[in-house]
Amino acid sequence: MTTKTKMHLSPSDVHQQLMKQTTPELRYDGGDVKVWRRKLKHKVKVALGWEAMPKDPCPLKPKTLWTREHELGTITKIAFASEPYAEVTAYLCVPKESRAPYATMIGLQGHNSGMHHAIGVEREDETKAMPVEGDRDFGIQCMRHGMAALCIEQRAFGGRREQKVATSKQSMCHETAMHALMLGRTLIGERVYDVDRGLDYLASRGDIDMKRVGIMGNSGGGTVSLFSAAVLPRLKLAAPGSYFCGFAESIMSICHCTCNYLPGIFNVADMGDILGLFAPKPVIVVNGKKDEIFPIKATRREFRQLQNIYDAHGARKHCHLVVGDEGHRYYGDEAWPLILKEMG
Repeated sequence: MTTKTKMHLSPSDVHQQLMKQTTPELRYDGGDVKVWRRKLKHKVKVALGWEAMPKDPCPLKPKTLWTREHELGTITKIAFASEPYAEVTAYLCVPKESRAPYATMIGLQGHNSGMHHAIGVEREDETKAMPVEGDRDFGIQCMRHGMAALCIEQRAFGGRREQKVATSKQSMCHETAMHALMLGRTLIGERVYDVDRGLDYLASRGDIDMKRVGIMGNSGGGTVSLFSAAVLPRLKLAAPGSYFCGFAESIMSICHCTCNYLPGIFNVADMGDILGLFAPKPVIVVNGKKDEIFPIKATRREFRQLQNIYDAHGARKHCHLVVGDEGHRYYGDEAWPLILKEMG
């Protein structure tokens, strides 16, 4: 008689076991927060593939694609060079009721059809209005609150999607992310680099208050908002949405898009520590109570860790958690009072 024993044939079995046995190397547990911060920032940059990005920025060569008036201000579609052979498109939204120099938010969409959601127009015909769900119209929100916005089209999304696979059933990011890994880069790192070049563009204009530039985004936009906050010192406020959680409970719990994964990051730190690199500057974490892919219980745990780091900086009052009543979306009504208060 043969005795049946459970066989571990799924590769994820060993991964789940390894996660249970792993304590992140640089989980902050007290001590000199500046020394800890220096060590972790270096490790995060390594995971992002930051060293493989250009050391000497290329000329931006900005160009205007179109400009139109909106009841809340002026919207201009622009393009600029991030690196050779990589042009970024974006909407620059300037409020009618404010004067330069403008406080500004960089707005990032996630895995949807593109940055056109930021201003509520169709992607293929930007003269046609389109309803936007889940408070993802970041450009309109910013103008409504008297702020400018730079709403960037992220690599592999919308108009910058990989054309060879644009009509395939494959994830919109898969090929781009895999190619980046083969080159020692990551797609998250490339997207953060585009944000950095967006900051160069804003600084070149002369009408932006560079002491009041923040970043906001939802889902995949929240991802890049978080990592941008961790490594880009020119940002003054971060409001990532529908991403901040624990890696084990979110990215490592289900099959997410390929662009979410960074080599070795699980061994180094969890999200509370990574966003803690932004301390003591203002942070507003935005999540949904019913978000099934970024569970709120793990979000609250990592937020407590984030508070510990802000405590070490004497800056807990600048560390905020907004929890909306629904699922995977942004919560502008709850987040904006805090954004405006912290932006000053």
